[in-house]
Amino acid sequence: MLVVENVTVTYGPFKAVDQASLRVDAGETIGLAGTNGAGKTTLFAAIAGQLPATTGSILFQGRQILGQPTYRRAGQGLCRTFQVPREFGRLTVLENLLVAAQDERQENMLTAWLGRRGMRETVASRTRQADGILDMLGISHVRDLLASQLSGGQKKLLELARVLMQKPSIILLDEPFAGVNPVRIGEMMEIFIRLKAQGIALLIVEHHLQALRSLSSRLYVMDQGKVIAEGDPATVLNSKIVQDAYMGGVI
Repeated sequence: MLVVENVTVTYGPFKAVDQASLRVDAGETIGLAGTNGAGKTTLFAAIAGQLPATTGSILFQGRQILGQPTYRRAGQGLCRTFQVPREFGRLTVLENLLVAAQDERQENMLTAWLGRRGMRETVASRTRQADGILDMLGISHVRDLLASQLSGGQKKLLELARVLMQKPSIILLDEPFAGVNPVRIGEMMEIFIRLKAQGIALLIVEHHLQALRSLSSRLYVMDQGKVIAEGDPATVLNSKIVQDAYMGGVI
């Protein structure tokens, strides 16, 4: 599904990502770990199209997407979330989801609100879709609240809900547990398991290593821009090269 080969991202002479390679197959949950500054988020941005890769190849569904804009990658089913949610604070939760939805001609749902003919049924359909997603994520009770009123964990779920409105085949999750109440982490893990059961592939950047160990079928670890280990999570996390990258501590 997603094949990243020898991707490099440079800022002048500095290599933020240095010939990184990884693979995500359909329906897989893959973890991407590493210390702060290892290059994980930069690699995410290159895959999603927010940053240009200097060299390398990114294949999605067998097609080269290097150089494609973010919206085109998202339209093909490759979507991402961010460490800090980017909700529209002055819109309600439901309105945030409707803005994220696309009609069959890839036009934003905002056109429906501006009076385009023939869109009423589409709006009703998207509203039903949004309600189903909110119910699945357990946040239907905040449907009509302004997004600015949500807690940190609820904003994370809203961000995920907006992505799900685009019917992705793979989601890049950038630190989904950061800033989330520990009680809610287990609930979010259950959500990710359900998404996998629906056939949605997940690539997760996260510092919560025990969560990655539980969720991932394979784990990649980055250090100083390079992928230094890949394989079964337990084996990778116990390897000497990964232990050394985490300053020799027991992970």
